[in-house]
Amino acid sequence: MATTPPVCDFGAKAPDFTLPGTDGRTYALADVAGPKGTLVMFICNHCPYVKAILERLIVTAQDLQTMGIGVVAICANDATTHPADSFENMKALAERHAFPFPYLHDETQEVAKAYGAVCTPDFFGYNADLALQYRGRLDDAGKKPAGPDTSSDLLDAMHRVAETGTGPEAQVPSMGCSIKWKAAA
Repeated sequence: MATTPPVCDFGAKAPDFTLPGTDGRTYALADVAGPKGTLVMFICNHCPYVKAILERLIVTAQDLQTMGIGVVAICANDATTHPADSFENMKALAERHAFPFPYLHDETQEVAKAYGAVCTPDFFGYNADLALQYRGRLDDAGKKPAGPDTSSDLLDAMHRVAETGTGPEAQVPSMGCSIKWKAAA
């Protein structure tokens, strides 16, 4: 079932985290923050929305990094109910696609909850002060292949954040599969 996150809560501070990465390192927010802003993405391995945009997302991340935006991806899905999202499978996906950003495992789901993440993909674009400025979609192609007229919402918004510190007022929410939350104990 497709889920849409709420609109951007401009100025909300990025919650700190310390999570293991698929590259064997442990990352905190300060380790991934860029001098001109930071993009925190909640993605996963199995979601058809993420699979459809993955190559475009990698290219966008590389573009953002060249302008001083730090980029990180986090998977918080319950791997018990969705084994494709296990840490081992996350490692394989990151390696297969040569992710140019850390891919972190939020096994406890505490980080996803702190951010208010609701779906995959869910994008949180912060300025240099780690104040939220963008919570929208990657582009207007969604699960369809991108064409010559495809918008670049995320890239354009983060360009603006890098240059001015503020995101666009008008933002179209992302759409994706709901985060696969663990059953209450």
